[in-house]
Amino acid sequence: MPSEKILEKKKTKVKELAREFKDALVGILIDYKGLNVAEDTMLRRRMRESNVKYKVVKNTLLSRVFESAEIFGLEDFLVGSTAIALDSESYSNAAKILCDFSKNHDFYKIKAGFIEGKIARVEEIKAVAKLPAREQLISQVLCGLNSPIRAFACVLNGVPRALVIALNEICKNKVA
Repeated sequence: MPSEKILEKKKTKVKELAREFKDALVGILIDYKGLNVAEDTMLRRRMRESNVKYKVVKNTLLSRVFESAEIFGLEDFLVGSTAIALDSESYSNAAKILCDFSKNHDFYKIKAGFIEGKIARVEEIKAVAKLPAREQLISQVLCGLNSPIRAFACVLNGVPRALVIALNEICKNKVA
């Protein structure tokens, strides 16, 4: 049986991780077995640049964190080596990085994850990874909203323009 001091440290760690899980928009479980140090360093650097937290946590500790963060249904995926990527700023950054990385590394597999506390299967995570960046989505929506207004303005400008052209032709014919 572990000492009281060790148990307190573990409880504190579970509370900290549970808070991070609750704050995260997306969390992705990864099987990282077979990853060498150079590849791991490169992956962690990409995660840091995108403000994604990437941690290796023991499965028993993760199961307690899931329970504390009220994320249910991921316990079945806590088998073998498990790392977790948490993103509290974007829905797609972590998914994009991990899906891109797993394309080049067959052994590196996404197990499952959660999006806003709801379980996400591998297919859903891959679908999220294919989404454009937030800024691009906003610009597409604004462009879609702007198109009808622009077309309407062109139609309204067309009538006076046609009138001016017709009057200009009449003037040319009378002068000649």
